[in-house]
Amino acid sequence: MDKVTDNIIYIGVNDRQIDLFEGLYDVPNGIAYNSYAIIDEKIAVMDTVDAAFTGEWLGRLKEALGGRTPDYLIVDHMEPDHSAGIRSFLREYPDAVVVGNAKTFNILAQFYNDADISGRTLEVKDGDTLSLGSRELKFIFAPMVHWPEVMFTYDSSDKVLFSADAFGKFGALDTDEDWACEARRYYFGIVGKYGAQVQAVLKKVSALDISVICPLHGPVLSEDLGYYLDLYNTWSSYGVESEGVMIAYTSVYGNTKAAAQLLADKLTEKGCPKVVFCDLAREDMAEAVEDGFRYGKLVLATTTYNNDIFPFMKQFIENLTERNYQNRTIGLIENGTWAPTAAKVMKGMFEKSKNITWLENSVTVKSSMTADNMAQIEAMAEELMK
Repeated sequence: MDKVTDNIIYIGVNDRQIDLFEGLYDVPNGIAYNSYAIIDEKIAVMDTVDAAFTGEWLGRLKEALGGRTPDYLIVDHMEPDHSAGIRSFLREYPDAVVVGNAKTFNILAQFYNDADISGRTLEVKDGDTLSLGSRELKFIFAPMVHWPEVMFTYDSSDKVLFSADAFGKFGALDTDEDWACEARRYYFGIVGKYGAQVQAVLKKVSALDISVICPLHGPVLSEDLGYYLDLYNTWSSYGVESEGVMIAYTSVYGNTKAAAQLLADKLTEKGCPKVVFCDLAREDMAEAVEDGFRYGKLVLATTTYNNDIFPFMKQFIENLTERNYQNRTIGLIENGTWAPTAAKVMKGMFEKSKNITWLENSVTVKSSMTADNMAQIEAMAEELMK
């Protein structure tokens, strides 16, 4: 058994079968569905797992229980990758009580309308507590992080925060990889729109003495918690994490790429701390979105296409703006053979974005680069380095 503390046992599972998480995000290293058992005078189980792994999860739970039966199933998040085991749990342990909030039970009835939970629920409100004997659990509502029913649970005895999807990452737990990269892609892909709500719950938990964070995906975090909390604060406040420039481009015949490449070369020559060069037609879109939020400066280079912009660029910008992209500097490179309008279209797509600074220097390529374009790109590079 994998122990988080002497009284908290990890009973989650690794999914190496999955190819797309939520039907959208590429997960080459799989995903973990985390669940935990808190062993005290009374026993609380924290969430369940995906439907494909319910049998494995129940086996791990039985081992953790050591012949005892659980008193509570606490549902911090109702998304099916964490709640699909509820019906099997209820059948296996008919005396256990399901703990959630009003929105939890509304959504539970929608997903599992054949689950009979009458007389077996404990509805909690924000700030309520539940005693397990020697320890007390506190429920901290975290609405829209990233579903409306989400709540965190805090174990004041072991100083453990069960954080639902917050502080999660892609990748099974038997994968050796950097936390921040896949946690950042996970955050901006899935939670990024809800920065204000993340900020609100971070303020709530700032008053707690936390030694361990137990998310529903990714590893248990028990060292240097300030690092993870600081990153979440930066991400959710739409701050700049890393100094550098992202150049995101689409190109049909290579001429727009050549202009973007020249800018990248100029920035590198001038000592830019990081230049990210991204072909939106070939890059994983979630990876591109992650970098778009990571760096403080963004240059978009694309062609006019059907009196609009190239589809991958349009998709990229829409992914940024629907996640409340803000507090950034943006430069534009457009290409058009007879009626270049890409820059106007791109700028218009950010009209609702807050605190966008537009570079004074922009570039309009007509089919292929000219000496004037090269000078404009030089000026753009100089402005980006200021």
